[in-house]
Amino acid sequence: MIAKILPILLILVGLGAGLGAGLFLRPADEHVEAEASTSEEVPAVSEFVKLNNQFVIPVVEKGRVAALVIMSLNVEVTLGATEAIFSQEPKLRDAMLQIMFDHANAGGFKGVFTDGANLIVLRRALTESAQNIMGEVVKDVLISDLSRQDS
Repeated sequence: MIAKILPILLILVGLGAGLGAGLFLRPADEHVEAEASTSEEVPAVSEFVKLNNQFVIPVVEKGRVAALVIMSLNVEVTLGATEAIFSQEPKLRDAMLQIMFDHANAGGFKGVFTDGANLIVLRRALTESAQNIMGEVVKDVLISDLSRQDS
């Protein structure tokens, strides 16, 4: 009888010792991070509003349309400002289109138009334009899609 119980007892003792050693030797950071991620939720402080239609910007070279740039934008706003953005969308689109036309006329969509520094300038100008219309509810303007079709 003891011959049958002894292997089972040894397996249980080995499992217990392995589990205890694993818990004891576990790094402290993992335990703290695991508890923090399950017990604390970070409240959202902003929301994103996708503008309904894409923007189409002609790139004019030597008096003719050499390419079309197509962009989709999202506006980061404070919580609860989505309806305010939609109510002013025609005015926002007009101001943003003017910024994009100026950017195109300055050569911003020629060559390597996706260069990070180039896009930072465009994004900053779009954000300032939106803030001029909507005030501080606008936190940022994000470029979600950008493509160029050469003709």
